[in-house]
Amino acid sequence: MSSVQIILVSLFLLADVAVTVAWYRAVRLRGLTWRPSVSDTAIGCGTCFLDTLGIGNYAQITALFKVRGHPPDELIPGTLNVGLGLPVFAGALLFITTVAVDPALLLTMVLTSAAGAWLGAGVVSRMNRRTIQLCMGIALLIAAGFFSMTNLGILPPLGTAMSLGGWRFAVAVTASFILGALMCAGIGNYAPSMALLAFLGMHPMAAYPIMLGSDGVLIPVAGIRFIRSGRFSSQAAVGLTLGGIVGTLLAVPLVRTLAGHLTLMRWVVIGVITYAAIAMLRTAYRESRTAPAS
Repeated sequence: MSSVQIILVSLFLLADVAVTVAWYRAVRLRGLTWRPSVSDTAIGCGTCFLDTLGIGNYAQITALFKVRGHPPDELIPGTLNVGLGLPVFAGALLFITTVAVDPALLLTMVLTSAAGAWLGAGVVSRMNRRTIQLCMGIALLIAAGFFSMTNLGILPPLGTAMSLGGWRFAVAVTASFILGALMCAGIGNYAPSMALLAFLGMHPMAAYPIMLGSDGVLIPVAGIRFIRSGRFSSQAAVGLTLGGIVGTLLAVPLVRTLAGHLTLMRWVVIGVITYAAIAMLRTAYRESRTAPAS
């Protein structure tokens, strides 16, 4: 294991130990339950399986919670961040230690994404969310079109590199900061990261340790804040944790198998970013119908 991998794993471990200790103390002091329902565990397993493939899971979990009617809407964000910390740690650990992406690029993008989320929160929270969603949705659809033409032989093949240098490195790091900030506006970073790195000439597999690595830092930190405020459902969070770990471990071998078949892997990426683009555009449309732009 390289020094960079050791640093990242240590960061993830410290963050998850901190959130677990805070969670345990909250349960003891407030008399919260550790017993998840079968539906909580099933939701965690299925959505984290999809998340590890790069599709994301926040929107899916939120929708399932709303259909079920539990937990209350005001507790859903905290439940997500508290419950998904350990599953993300499992996925980040497996991808970081098995995918040979450039260590310097990996560490820099993870740290700049975290910095973007921390420093950009105040700015992004005042931006027009629907405009961001429209721009990102259209950009991702265009990217999916280019990837499709590459797989169909209309355009020359994209790169297969696992590292970047020069201006490409600078672009990737700068974009990572911006994507970290956009997460504060509810814009996921999985699909944009896939598209960005592919256009810069990297193998589609390279995005996975970077995506999960970023969340491995962000989610536990956010989870601690929600635990302190008490705005989360401990029962549902336990279910997401237990089911999420299983779903993540089931998905990792599938992703690694696909990595050996570049064309098939690109089709997976096309599906992921197309799904994300349509979801963003649909959300922007729904919000435009229910509230004026702010």
